[in-house]
Amino acid sequence: MRFFDLLKLSLRMFKARTMRTLLTVFGMSIGIAAILFLVSFGYGLQKTLLERITTSDSLVTLDIAPAGSDSPPLDNTLIQTLQNMQGVTDVVPAVTLSSQGKFNSITFDLEATGSKASFLKLSGKKMLAGSFPDETHPENTVILTSAIVNIFGKQPYNMIGKEFTLTFFAQTQNDAQQSPAKKSLTSKTFSHTYIISGIVDSEENIAFVPLDTIDQSAYTHFSQLKVKCQSTGVMASIRNNIIALNLIASSISETVDQANKVFRIIQIVLMLFGVIALVVSAIGMFNTMTIALLERTEEIGIMKSIGASKTSVSLMFIVEATLMGFLGGVFGVVFGLLFGAISNFLINLIASRFGGQAVNLFYSPLWFIVSIIVFGSFVGLLTGVFPARKASHIDPLDALRYK
Repeated sequence: MRFFDLLKLSLRMFKARTMRTLLTVFGMSIGIAAILFLVSFGYGLQKTLLERITTSDSLVTLDIAPAGSDSPPLDNTLIQTLQNMQGVTDVVPAVTLSSQGKFNSITFDLEATGSKASFLKLSGKKMLAGSFPDETHPENTVILTSAIVNIFGKQPYNMIGKEFTLTFFAQTQNDAQQSPAKKSLTSKTFSHTYIISGIVDSEENIAFVPLDTIDQSAYTHFSQLKVKCQSTGVMASIRNNIIALNLIASSISETVDQANKVFRIIQIVLMLFGVIALVVSAIGMFNTMTIALLERTEEIGIMKSIGASKTSVSLMFIVEATLMGFLGGVFGVVFGLLFGAISNFLINLIASRFGGQAVNLFYSPLWFIVSIIVFGSFVGLLTGVFPARKASHIDPLDALRYK
């Protein structure tokens, strides 16, 4: 029997038992939609979190800190040593000082981090308004965090171009000629006025300023170093070389790897809940195919008596079940994406009422959508295997006498 004829016979069920067939397809689509909805939620959470904590530059960056009192100081000598390592493309130093900010006659305490313009990109900071400072002309610019903006109750873009004054508090050694045991610390205060050029997303009160605007006498060594590597492939060897210098080397990529492992477990758990709904739907489809077999027993007897082979009879049921599974997968994807869009809209609507930011909590990769349609078709095929096998072994004489 030709495939086209088999397809026509399989589609006859959609006309003869329209309501029952549609309900079976709808049941399968609900199971598929549940899987897509739950797994997309897991992918969405993962994508949203990783987009907020990292950038492409930060994934190839190592954060350097002293391992103990016997660690080498974070100074220019160490920077030169790190820059000479194979695979290192840049070393960015940073100094952190306690400071006091002033904006529109309002004064408050915060931390000031002085560094190069590339420091924020290597830190994985996301710009909410404005732009990162130009590496060649950063002298009078300051980048504030969103937490500082919230203090004034303003929108980030309303802060761009405004003046912001920082007063730095530092402790310096008062006599460089004395022995280390006799040296004492004195407090030093100095101020600088900046123009706000950007706002980054952060929950901490930090102002990022050019390192050149901080008096060099305010610090004897840097607070931290960021080492940018050529690629993730050389990060392990560079980290081992840095650890050999009695320093701590950490990377946000390690945090990302751990987060991905956790989210994989979450996605598997969410998928299992969806599979339960799909199993219930598959049982309903199996029941439909079994009833169809009983109703068409006499028809099968006639087909076999006029020469239809066992393979043709089996394929008729398998194609019919596979078609219902395929349609269930397609409609399930549509329902799942629709439920996700509606849920995401309602969640963002509620979040905006409480001052939160809009996020996309549902994400469905194309490969997953295609896979779930194929999976639905495969489940449909499996539910048709047993009725097809049973139909192919029906004796034509017994089938013609069946009532």
